[in-house]
Amino acid sequence: MKNNLEDLASERAVLAALCQYGLDCYLEIDFVDADHFTDDMNQLLFHCIYKSVSENAKVELASILSAANSLGVHESINNKQEISFIRSLFNFPIHKENAKSHAVKIAKLKLARDLKKTLSACQKDLDATNGDEDVMDLISKVEAPILDATADIYQSSNKKTEIIGEDIDDYIEFLSENVSDNVGIPTGFPRYDAAIGGGLRRKCVDLIAARPKVGKSMFGDAVAMNVSNLGIPVLMLDTEMSKEDHLNRMLANVSGVDINKISTGKFTENPLEKEKVEKAADKLKEIPYHYISIAGQPFENILAIMRKWIYQHVGFDEAGVTNDCLIVYDYLKLMGSEGISSSMQEYQVLGFQITQLHNFMVKYDVPCLSFVQLNRDGITKESTDVVSGSDRLIWLCTSFSIFKMKSEEEVAEDRVENGNRKLVPVVSRHGEGLDDGDYVSMKMFGKIGRLEEGMTRNELHNSARAREEGFEINEEIDSESDIDSM
Repeated sequence: MKNNLEDLASERAVLAALCQYGLDCYLEIDFVDADHFTDDMNQLLFHCIYKSVSENAKVELASILSAANSLGVHESINNKQEISFIRSLFNFPIHKENAKSHAVKIAKLKLARDLKKTLSACQKDLDATNGDEDVMDLISKVEAPILDATADIYQSSNKKTEIIGEDIDDYIEFLSENVSDNVGIPTGFPRYDAAIGGGLRRKCVDLIAARPKVGKSMFGDAVAMNVSNLGIPVLMLDTEMSKEDHLNRMLANVSGVDINKISTGKFTENPLEKEKVEKAADKLKEIPYHYISIAGQPFENILAIMRKWIYQHVGFDEAGVTNDCLIVYDYLKLMGSEGISSSMQEYQVLGFQITQLHNFMVKYDVPCLSFVQLNRDGITKESTDVVSGSDRLIWLCTSFSIFKMKSEEEVAEDRVENGNRKLVPVVSRHGEGLDDGDYVSMKMFGKIGRLEEGMTRNELHNSARAREEGFEINEEIDSESDIDSM
């Protein structure tokens, strides 16, 4: 029975083109490898021809036999039948410009065979199901291998080296016509964006560390809201808060109504507040803000959730590049995984997670804002060694910032109206960061679930105008009654 996932004629045409045109031909079809051929002898011949080409030897019968001898396969092709076949390749009617179409065909057939193997492996995994597995585990047995294989295809297609300055005039023209403060996705906090190099970039994980109850979840919600308001899809992966907690905060943020009134339903007692909340609800219906609780989920399931979301809600452009989106991960902490043993310490687990997260963002070409808890040293120190697994975390993240309470002295010096929290960019691979001792002041309006960026410490202390004006403060908000986090 003929295998419809092979084409021996195209395989022969590719080998013939390599024999007749040597290196010139190989450079046009260098995506072809031995495993693209289905016939065992064709695979051996490709190895021998490739060895001749790589050694800059002219491809001829003698060089092929010499390569076979070096590779230890001389006996396999040194018979009358195979010698005759090799000779026929040099006389096979093939134009060099037609070689690529045959090469593309056998490459597609190889892809189909690989996908078929992937599906077969998925079937075996499903056959081993005993009914005790989580539903997400079952889905990921099929989903993860297929989606990863697809991503690999997108990434590997049309990859080639280029002269870096070849299209530089077009690039300069593009930059001049698209002036922007951000290279990546803006967070809504311009000073933070500038410090880390122009927003949240693709293929990158930007980390923010904070102590419990400081407001890292509100920070994540603020960024997610700001980005989704631009029409850019956001996925919020939450390990602690419920969907209702997020909705309460978001409704308060948009409406300006006290979050406690919203969570208790007491806003309905005031017609004006009820109208504000209803209008806020209408607005929230329109933004592409996606939420899912990942509490207790193994890390493999979380990766599967992210893959599925990208394919279902983000998509790819014509070149296979993921459309603009943002993943917010709140937050990295101890959890189960097939790659995590019970004997691993916390820093090892976090190192594993940041590695997997970084690799995922690179594979799918998306940005990620993630959070991690500061250790107790982080209360007083502002350095890279204030989180467990700091070496691995710092190595793989693109920026590392600390979000914390200001000291009493800092609040007094900055003035209370300029906020009692600060954001300190400690590491920035793409941006200039801030001067030593400088930070971005942050003001939290806990009653309405809102976080606002203020001036930097240096701006506040060096600008007379900044000292006079400070932040625009909503007088209706009692700064002493802030809700630190939810």
